[in-house]
Amino acid sequence: MTTQDTSEHSRLSVLYRDGLMLVIDKPAGVAVHRGPKGGASLEDEFDALRYGLPRAPALAHRLDRETAGCLILGRHRKALAKLGLLFKQGRIGKTYWAIVAGGPDADEGFIDKPLARLDETRGWWMKVDPAGQPSQTRWRVLGRGEFKGQRVAWLAMKPLTGRTHQLRVHAASEGWPIVGDAIYGAGDRQVSLQLLARRVEVPLSASKPPIVVEAPPPAHMGEALRACGWTGDNPQDANESLPDSCLRDRYSPADQPPVIER
Repeated sequence: MTTQDTSEHSRLSVLYRDGLMLVIDKPAGVAVHRGPKGGASLEDEFDALRYGLPRAPALAHRLDRETAGCLILGRHRKALAKLGLLFKQGRIGKTYWAIVAGGPDADEGFIDKPLARLDETRGWWMKVDPAGQPSQTRWRVLGRGEFKGQRVAWLAMKPLTGRTHQLRVHAASEGWPIVGDAIYGAGDRQVSLQLLARRVEVPLSASKPPIVVEAPPPAHMGEALRACGWTGDNPQDANESLPDSCLRDRYSPADQPPVIER
């Protein structure tokens, strides 16, 4: 289940809180941490999310500046170590919503394309490269429609690995880039990136079901989602998670250490 509150001293919306972790609703357009050139970041507000603990929470993973949605924070060192191990083992489930241009012909599928850095001058920009790191994504179409004069599709995308820009590069490589992607897509600057970290599933306890947290779609994705059939209470939403049977025998986290998700 998802709970939500906002600290009196922070603009960040807290979707879930327990003794080990917080899940916050990351706004689009804000970096999660300061870059080499400095500037504002979400980390500037973490001190207001201590909730009585002596130290501020810290990032357990990362999301792109342009991506909205579920971002997991560890509340202390032991929690961060536990969450870090779960990410390394590939045990934290992540489902994203994306609006893509055109869209696939099929209703679901699997992308298995290694990724590597584009070049040394482009920072985190990535490309499909047979010599790159294993990168795998499962996807399913949740709806189709027309947005700003073009056909689009609403996808649930589940990254089985956590490579930099993985969903963005995989979608573009299939011929249906994520709408609003200025790097890998058409680069329409009037449309923000249509990508939401919709859901996380965190198995904190071996004796209890995973903690499931969902982020609401941000305002900038509402028009495109509604064009694809989303009503805010769509029966399909309950079935957006991809079944475990789709994921078996695909990727073993022991094959190669994952990089931090961005």
